[in-house]
Amino acid sequence: MIKLIYKLLTFILIILLPLIAIFRIFKNKETFHSIKQKIGQYNVKPKKNIIWFHGSSVGEVLSVVPLIKKLEKNNKIDQILITSNTLSSAKALSRIKFSKTIHQYFPLDFMYIVEKFLNFWKPKVCIFIESEIWPNMIENISKKKIPLILLNARITKKTYKKWSKIKFFSKNLFNNFNLCTPQNHETEYYLKKLGSKKIKFIGNLKLSEIDNKHLEELNHSQKKFFNSKKVLLIGYSTHPKEEVFCIDIFKKLRKNKNEILILIPRHIERADQIIKEIKNKNLIIQKHSLNNKINNNSDIYLVDTYGEAKKFLKYSKFIFTGGSIIPHGGQNPLDAVRQNAIILHGPNVQNFKEIYQFLNDEKISFNIKNLRQAIKLIQNKKTTNINTKLKLKLISSKILSKTTSELLKYV
Repeated sequence: MIKLIYKLLTFILIILLPLIAIFRIFKNKETFHSIKQKIGQYNVKPKKNIIWFHGSSVGEVLSVVPLIKKLEKNNKIDQILITSNTLSSAKALSRIKFSKTIHQYFPLDFMYIVEKFLNFWKPKVCIFIESEIWPNMIENISKKKIPLILLNARITKKTYKKWSKIKFFSKNLFNNFNLCTPQNHETEYYLKKLGSKKIKFIGNLKLSEIDNKHLEELNHSQKKFFNSKKVLLIGYSTHPKEEVFCIDIFKKLRKNKNEILILIPRHIERADQIIKEIKNKNLIIQKHSLNNKINNNSDIYLVDTYGEAKKFLKYSKFIFTGGSIIPHGGQNPLDAVRQNAIILHGPNVQNFKEIYQFLNDEKISFNIKNLRQAIKLIQNKKTTNINTKLKLKLISSKILSKTTSELLKYV
């Protein structure tokens, strides 16, 4: 019954597609190019032995880049296809140099379009990243007897409760995966409950580090600005109310005009709203999107462009990771950790609790409950020297090697 309802809903969406497409293009969430690919129109010629990866957005696709780089060296693989749903993920991938990998947009989960996609690309193995579950696509992959893998799988208590409400449907769905590699033990437990056949815990692929040398640098004016300043704190991947929290910390700690704050909101479309919210703080705000038009008297540097956060993380010893003061579940702190920063976060980090537990145990990250605790921590840790990059590299190297070995069994 659930399956029938889903198919009916996708059929209705296809009928409404022209209107939805126009609206999303108008909102800058799609382009004519992305829409064409999503309905199965391609202007590239596929090669013979293709491995296909699919991730929803920026975080998911970037988490498999080190793995893809490793697989590109294998002679059995002619081409690697990576699909995603968002414009921001396509832009992020375009900045990375690949030798065998191309990006396309994921097709709409409608039976005819899905069938067309699989017949065109003919992948040898299909790899879905984290929590990407598309019933029509999974059904078609299964019918064609193509190996299907759920890589770095992530299921939270909240999503498990949703799946368990439609137990018969979800069991049939998860049974289609030839292999599931959970990123944490909580997900491993939920996958078993949902009826996955083969589960192998290897570790979290997000511990792997992307080769940053291919990422763009700041321009000359921006570098000059930051080299002349001291960044007291970075608010990284922040959500509503958290920018104000970071500003309050900054104002309490600031001793001179040369000290600044960097804010990197999770959703850049909030940039103008953030400026309105902090108008009464009497601080000068510099928007990153203005490029060379930099005001040297700026107190706050607001990063309002996608895919550029990593450029800024090296400029401060202290980074607050967002989504943690509010009940969101936290954001991934690993990019910040790789810059040898001390991480501050609120109590709501359940989406990455095993990573934060590891970082807390190693005294790399600290749970702060209020403004007073945050200020005291920064004051006490100003002279502390830490280096976690090597430790993370050793752990991630083992995870990459084991994951590669598992995937190559299906090529």
